Amino acid sequence: MPLPALPRLGLGCAPLANLYRAVTDEEAAATVAAAFDAGRPVTYLDTAPHYGLGRSEERLGRALAGRDRASYVLSTKVGRRLRDLAPGEEPDGQGFTDVPARARVWDFTADGIRATLEGSLERLGVDAVDIVYLHDVEDHLPEVYDSGFPALAELRDQGVVKAIGFGMNLSGVLARLVADLDVDVVLCAGRWTLLERTAYDDLLPVCERRGTAVVVGGVYNSGLLADPGPGAHYNYAAAPQPLVDRALAMARVCGDFGVPLRAAALRYPFAHPSVVSALVGAANADEVRDNEAMFGHDIPDAMWHALVGEGLLDADVPLPLTAGE
Repeated sequence: MPLPALPRLGLGCAPLANLYRAVTDEEAAATVAAAFDAGRPVTYLDTAPHYGLGRSEERLGRALAGRDRASYVLSTKVGRRLRDLAPGEEPDGQGFTDVPARARVWDFTADGIRATLEGSLERLGVDAVDIVYLHDVEDHLPEVYDSGFPALAELRDQGVVKAIGFGMNLSGVLARLVADLDVDVVLCAGRWTLLERTAYDDLLPVCERRGTAVVVGGVYNSGLLADPGPGAHYNYAAAPQPLVDRALAMARVCGDFGVPLRAAALRYPFAHPSVVSALVGAANADEVRDNEAMFGHDIPDAMWHALVGEGLLDADVPLPLTAGE
């Protein structure tokens, strides 16, 4: 099956599962509703069992109930299977608060991959998802090559899923996997942004050569490109001052052209032809509407050239120009 057409802006559903802070069921439902009601509907939705130990999938499933299944594209992930806690065992939220009484288990066996997907389908309340990613597998590559990816490929061959791939933060590992395996799509977080070109140097050339689609996540680099300044986060930790200074300089140049830095950060990854969609998380309806507005913001080509001229973007990277090079 071919990769389904993806809206260029997608909704990352980790925040629906109380990522770092609590979100109510009502806020989660309103977030998903706002995605469908946006001026450009945000109808690619990505989740995972890892997110809140199944809570993201459960909340997303309730929010999608009654909607035409053909009206949205849905992806989830495998590699971490969920199980109930043993007596006396405490859940490990791993950044998610108020989580269900479950635990994660790395499982790349064929039976484990199928069981993980079946659990996701039950929580989501759907018969099928469109895309399945093997999730954060960089420390488990022998198992991935031996059983995890073959099991996922078999599900694709059987028509159970339309497209398969990998999702992680490490573009170099993704590049190896794309080079070695028949991968439809990868989800690469944080490595192809206004601040980072790592994926441009290792992953994107392989994807272009192999015809593998790229979904980008982490376009704000954990927040630094959304709101640069003291206390900003980069790559899930406190941002180093040189990167804060660079982000502030970018914000100044963008501001000279009337463009918010968030809008530039959302648009920039599409400079590469292999990038088909950007996933952006949102914890409430206002954040969805802001993301959609930022994505649609008019950006003059002169702004990108100004960023290069001030040394804030490398001269050899592509630019998302509207008038062509």
